[in-house]
This record gives sequence, C-alpha cells and structure tokens, in this order.
Amino acid sequence: MKINLLLILIPVILPASSFSQTIERPNFALKSHETLEIKKIETTSSSANFYMSVENRATGGYFCADRNTFIIYPGGERVRLISSSGIPVCPDTYKFRLTGEKLDFILTFPPLKPGTEWIDLVEDCQEYCYSFYRVIIDGGINAQIEDAYSPAERGEPSLALDRFIKMARETGSDNMGFGGLLYLNIIKLAEEAGNKKVASEWYSRLVSSEIPDLEHFIEHLNAQGIKY
Repeated sequence: MKINLLLILIPVILPASSFSQTIERPNFALKSHETLEIKKIETTSSSANFYMSVENRATGGYFCADRNTFIIYPGGERVRLISSSGIPVCPDTYKFRLTGEKLDFILTFPPLKPGTEWIDLVEDCQEYCYSFYRVIIDGGINAQIEDAYSPAERGEPSLALDRFIKMARETGSDNMGFGGLLYLNIIKLAEEAGNKKVASEWYSRLVSSEIPDLEHFIEHLNAQGIKY
C-alpha cells in the first residue's frame, strides 16, 4: 500500500514586538547641543524611533525639527528623517515659555540595518544645527562602556581609565567605529586622575589616528583646555 504524505506548511506570524529592541540612554562620543538628550531608541522591523528631550536655557528660546535630519551609517550612507512627533517642523518652531522648560519629542527613521554598532545623528541645516557622533546602538558595547565608566562615578577615575584602555586595546586603538569615544574617555579620565603622561600618550594616538571626523574630537578636547 502506497501512503501519500501531505505536508502542510503553516506560516508562522511573529508579532512586531518580537523584532523590537529598546536602547535606554545610549552612549555617544560627542554632541553639539548641551541640553539635547537621546532618552532611548526603539527599533522595530518597520522603523527606528529616537525619543529625544531638550531643555531651554535662553529667554525666548525656540526649537524645531529640520526635515534634513539624517542617520549616517559607518559607511557614510545617509538615511533621512521620515517624521517627527511632539515638535514642529522647521520653519515652524516651538517657542519655550520659561527657561528650564523641557520639550520631549520623537524622531522616526526607517528601520536600522541589522548588525550596526553605531550611527551618527546629524541635522543638516543653516544654523544652530545639532549632531550626535558615534551613538552606540549595540547593547553589548553599551554595557561594556557603562561597566568601564562606573568606577569614575564612584570617584575612582584611575580604575575607569584602566578599563577603557583595556577596552581600546582589545578593539584596536585605531578602531574605525567607536574608537573616538574610547580615546575621549581615556584622555579625559587620565586628566581627571592627574596622569598627564597617559593623557599625552593617548592624545598623540588620537591625533595620528584615521578615525572619521577626527577634527571634531580634537576640537572638543581643545575647547576643554586639553591639548598636547
């Protein structure tokens, strides 16, 4: 007797939440606006939502979301903002009523590429533009950075310095991704710990490195009076 086996393929439908990831207060290397914060990033299969907050420090202050705001990937690909929520689109503006007032808003982009460790968030406009360089979107790397920096929050900058140096050496001192973030932390922690020798050594390494946007990192240090 011949038996015919009927193979029934049942599609598995996964809820959108199974593709989602939330990164709370991601680490970053540099930002241009003192009070602008990335509170969290929610990534799904359909979008990447950046939950932002900005505090007004000026009388008559205002803020808006420029359409020419981009996620920039490590390879240089630029992905434009899709929409914003809770904030007007320039040239319309949100006018703050008080100094110290905070505005929360959301920027929505296309979904992030799987496996991406970091991105830049850049507003491309005429004036008062904001930028975040080396926003870490990899959960494991964020955890390593937080673990490395935790001793400094307890008043132990030398221990934090050792951890960042170890991390930099393990990833390669000229890491083309988030190397700038590691350099900045090493140099600043060495300064805080009074270790001018280490600060000078890693400043020289930074200057001679091939890290993208190198000039921004050097300008940042020089603006804080750190130059060797």
